[in-house]
Amino acid sequence: MATNNDDLFKNLVSHCKEYGFIFQSSEIYDGLSAVYDYGQYGAELKKNIRDYWWKSMVQMHENIVGIDSAIFMHPTTWKASGHIDAFNDPLIDNKDSKKRYRADVLIEDHVSKIESKIDKEVNKAREKFGVSFEEQQFRTTNSRVVENQKKIDAINERFKTGMDASDMNAIRELIIDLEIVCPVSGTRNWTEVRQFNLMFSTQMGSVSEDASTLYLRPETAQGIFVNFLNVQKTGRMKIPFGIAQTGKAFRNEIVARQFIFRMREFEQMEMQFFVKPGTEMEWYQHWKEARIKWHYSLGFPAGKHRFHDHIKLAHYANAACDIEFEFPFGFKELEGIHSRTDFDLKAHETFSGKKLQYFDPELNESYVPYVVETSIGLDRMFLSVMTQAYKEEKLEDGSERVVLNIPVFLAPVKAAILPLVKKDGLPEKAREIIDQLKFDYMCQYDEKDSIGKRYRRQDAIGTPFCITVDHQSLEDNTVTIRYRDTMTQERIAIDRVKNTIESKVSYRETITAS
Repeated sequence: MATNNDDLFKNLVSHCKEYGFIFQSSEIYDGLSAVYDYGQYGAELKKNIRDYWWKSMVQMHENIVGIDSAIFMHPTTWKASGHIDAFNDPLIDNKDSKKRYRADVLIEDHVSKIESKIDKEVNKAREKFGVSFEEQQFRTTNSRVVENQKKIDAINERFKTGMDASDMNAIRELIIDLEIVCPVSGTRNWTEVRQFNLMFSTQMGSVSEDASTLYLRPETAQGIFVNFLNVQKTGRMKIPFGIAQTGKAFRNEIVARQFIFRMREFEQMEMQFFVKPGTEMEWYQHWKEARIKWHYSLGFPAGKHRFHDHIKLAHYANAACDIEFEFPFGFKELEGIHSRTDFDLKAHETFSGKKLQYFDPELNESYVPYVVETSIGLDRMFLSVMTQAYKEEKLEDGSERVVLNIPVFLAPVKAAILPLVKKDGLPEKAREIIDQLKFDYMCQYDEKDSIGKRYRRQDAIGTPFCITVDHQSLEDNTVTIRYRDTMTQERIAIDRVKNTIESKVSYRETITAS
């Protein structure tokens, strides 16, 4: 069993392959770095997460609609959006290990270590003082906490100043002054910091000399902005309203690591909410609260999520924060909420020569709307669900099991139908049950190995219900239903199976609460 977070993460990665969730892309050709394929159970879980987001974001809101824009877009799109000129990562190499790193991530990791020291002091004090503990007062008066917070503030200020001025030498000097070492070589023998554009380019045209340079989209948001008027007019949408979409995006990540956390081909779930200028901060706060509530609706333990305000704002934003999740490798960005002002629509107006304005009948005037964005990585969301669900349990009889406690409504397979033996009419009876359920739920039939091994196999893929058909089933039309999380079993009538599953699988109450 895993002894620490590193071991747990390694075991989770192995589990994802062994049980058909995620495979290395092109594995038979030794794989393609930072590109992954979703297997049979991974594809189902990913679809269920996407559907849950879509229902929460689009189906539950009368003023939010969904689109599906193309991956290829006119190249001027990316000039207008600023991606051609400003979509860069600051990279630095260690001369001894020959490893390449994102300079900003090295600095952020250093800050995280200082934050951990603060958290340690706070937790010690909380245990010491109990219910009388005043955390905010402690953070502002404890000398060690205050000293460490001053270090963090000073680092962040230097980093922000350097990035705002695009002063890569200042960023390198900060790394050197902080005595940050390469995790591989342990040395501080760093190269200069340089900017690297993350967009993939390709050619469109029948012959190379006539071809146009296109880009694989690095985000899905621009497909929403260029369709703003199309959707607003055809949908007769009134401000405030939102446009949502999910889809693939592509970034040439040089420092891609941590499994599916940072990939070169990934999927986003984004919503752009168009508002009246001057109301954007009100809506920014609204969507911060709404999105963290959505994450809580999945039943994750308290303290697994936190907000992190951006130190350096993107060129289009006047406010931005991340919802971070505590992965085995620390708190990392899961979802971004950004107030994008009117930058995008105005930029596309300038470059296209077309008006992208909304006529407000209440004010009797036209204006370019402001935008509040929520943007979540589907693959990162997948990883957060798997991280939280993966459990290595030691049972009362001394045996062990690996179980995925995936929220029931997201589970890839909802029910497994298991005949106790492969004879005496039990397989036929099991097939009758699965034929009743398969129109509504993803089900699985399994008759191989002992019933105990089959239970373990279903635990490992996160199946919440196992329906066992035995000889008594032929006599009184009852079956045994076993619950994944508690391993408890009960005998119920076959005609109650569907309703029993429905009562647990439906996310009507969950999605309403979120």
